[in-house]
Amino acid sequence: MKKVFKAVIFTFIGLFLIGLSYVLITFPPVMAGMAAKTMCSCVFVSGRDPQSVRDKELKVFPGLSNAPITLHEDSTVTATVFWKTSKAIFRSGLGCTLLAQRSEDEIRDQQVVLAEEPGHTDSANWVVDNNTDSGTVGTGINPDLLNQALDDAFDETDPQRPLNTHAVVVVYDNQIIAERYADGFDRNSRLMGWSMTKSITNALLGILVKEGKLDMKQPAPVSEWKTDERKSITLNNLLQASSGLAWSESYFSPTADFHQMFIKSDDKGGYAMSKKLVHEPGTFFQYSSGSTNILSKIIRQTVGDSLYHRFPYEKLFYKIGMYGTLMEPDASGTFVASSYSFATARDWARFGLLYLNDGVWNGERILPEGWVKYSVTPAPAAGMGRYGAHWWLNAGDPGNPSNRKYPELPPDTYWADGFEEQYVMVIPSKKLVIVRLGVSHDGFDMVGLVLGVMDAVEGE
Repeated sequence: MKKVFKAVIFTFIGLFLIGLSYVLITFPPVMAGMAAKTMCSCVFVSGRDPQSVRDKELKVFPGLSNAPITLHEDSTVTATVFWKTSKAIFRSGLGCTLLAQRSEDEIRDQQVVLAEEPGHTDSANWVVDNNTDSGTVGTGINPDLLNQALDDAFDETDPQRPLNTHAVVVVYDNQIIAERYADGFDRNSRLMGWSMTKSITNALLGILVKEGKLDMKQPAPVSEWKTDERKSITLNNLLQASSGLAWSESYFSPTADFHQMFIKSDDKGGYAMSKKLVHEPGTFFQYSSGSTNILSKIIRQTVGDSLYHRFPYEKLFYKIGMYGTLMEPDASGTFVASSYSFATARDWARFGLLYLNDGVWNGERILPEGWVKYSVTPAPAAGMGRYGAHWWLNAGDPGNPSNRKYPELPPDTYWADGFEEQYVMVIPSKKLVIVRLGVSHDGFDMVGLVLGVMDAVEGE
């Protein structure tokens, strides 16, 4: 009996040591990398106070908010978690880049041609004055209900489950009818979009389709795939998250593809391109930041290096007045188009409005005719009609539209969705675009906000 008992004890000790080794080996690089990159971008791109970043963004992992993090005079950030120290560097016009494989000198020596920001005013027909940070206006709109909806979006009722809402902008019939910011933020604050950046990628591809440079039905122009089974993957498959490539998007497993790509690879699109085919293209839905970064490399390849870093600004952002928007590249110089963009709440509202108006801005067609319809058409492999082409949908099952993500909201609702509950909700039947930005990890009620706004719009 004693031998059995000792065997059991030694087994448990062995398993404990294996588990501890796994944690100590795999978690520190991810946590240190995330801390360095997040602090760098939030401070040097968004102009945030470092303690605010610790108190909000870095609380996603226990203990990370207290990790040793140093902001250096040369606009770099280092973060240390146990044995691992990671470094992120800031470059003007490009934002922050996490160092992984290449040296800092090599990255800083890259020759990048940036877009020249034109002189500008607030180009959209906003009702709220440009110098006003909040307000409610408009005939036929119930201001009490509208204000209550925004109150609920900002109201902190549970200290254990903070909402951390930073900004809300509501656009109705092409005009801002409500706008509010938390203390420390305003209409000029650049805020992280996370995976809402994927929907920006949709727009950039649409522009190239309009210019006749890409065809979504054609195989993705990836040279490494031309001689194997991946040669049948189309651009459409990638944009509909149905490429069939092996991928793990888990954010909380340090060995998942998501973190291997973001923390350990300088060429994030290249990492995703290397994955094997495990499903027939177009038959299996797998939400994948990797697929988006493959598309980002294809955009770079199509546009050419001399124009690439100007392309999103000159062809999209500056066209529709998104002057506060910035996309960050990886160490290879390719935009991390799945996740790394910063924009003001008004910028995100303009982006939603572009889609609400079928890709047309002030009479100029930015996206090709039919592109928005294509973008919000359910991908065949995505159940419940929940995903289109890098936009989330509320369409429901083809034969049963009531079986949808948000049955309380109209079936034509679609949205860009980012980590920590960033939203650009577009509701064509209600002529609404609703933007919410913040840092929530435990259930912000976006449906409640949308329903409150809908109730406030009389007769809608």
